[in-house]
Amino acid sequence: MTATSVAIQAVGRNNRPAKMPREKWGSPWVYLLALILITICITPVLYIIIGGFRTNSQITQDPSGWPAPWQLANYGDVLTGSEFWTAVWNSTLVALATTAGAVVLGVMASYVIARYQFAGKGIMYSVFAAGLMFPVTVAITPLYLLVRNLGLVNSLGGVILPQIAFALPTTIIILVPFLRAIPKELEEAASIDGTGRLGFFWRMVVPLSLPGVITVGILAFVGSWNGYMLPLFILNDSDLYTLPLGVQNFASQYSVDTARVLAYVSLSMLPALVFFSLFERRIVGGLTGAVKG
Repeated sequence: MTATSVAIQAVGRNNRPAKMPREKWGSPWVYLLALILITICITPVLYIIIGGFRTNSQITQDPSGWPAPWQLANYGDVLTGSEFWTAVWNSTLVALATTAGAVVLGVMASYVIARYQFAGKGIMYSVFAAGLMFPVTVAITPLYLLVRNLGLVNSLGGVILPQIAFALPTTIIILVPFLRAIPKELEEAASIDGTGRLGFFWRMVVPLSLPGVITVGILAFVGSWNGYMLPLFILNDSDLYTLPLGVQNFASQYSVDTARVLAYVSLSMLPALVFFSLFERRIVGGLTGAVKG
């Protein structure tokens, strides 16, 4: 072998592309812990869903067993009954009204806090932030007295208005960073073009803060859908029950029929699970934008 060929081979070896470093997957203990936590969270949900496909005798004989055979009658009885769909309609109406009120009022209040300077601005923002640490269980007694004085007991309006109030702190805390991050140059350019403050708000602010608006809307909807304490104190008529109260009422009526109760519970939590799963990325994206802002 000549010196020339040896040099060519050496150059070829030197010109070979370097191997990409292997991706580090991290510690396997982290994945094991995550798997354990996921199993703990999912197992009760799967048990309830699968239990709806069993009979009462199967549940009594083997509480942790699989349906043998699978029964569809439990879910069919719930879906064909008017009680379930009445509760679904009430929950949908309350959740949509709560979401609309929290988003509209939250965007307007957040816009003022984020874009304008006035006395008491910091105090106002601190009050809304403190609302995150004020659960509905603490205020349920004075809140019930206030709703009663307004004549809204045993009405969906008596549930919607307080839920909007309790959803506003989260809405404002998330939206203020979005609105604060909008460059002031855009507002100045809009004012030069003759756009007023309201026009800038609807044409520029709302579209630019849309990820945050979607996030707070989803959180308000899911929170209202799963609300239990407030409807329990406000609503007395079974025709006005939301799904959480419908589950309690159904369980008390059919306490002996465990399989049918499990089917009702499964169908009650299914809409919230599907809704939250579909918009999970929206929620994460909106919260990320709020942190960056």
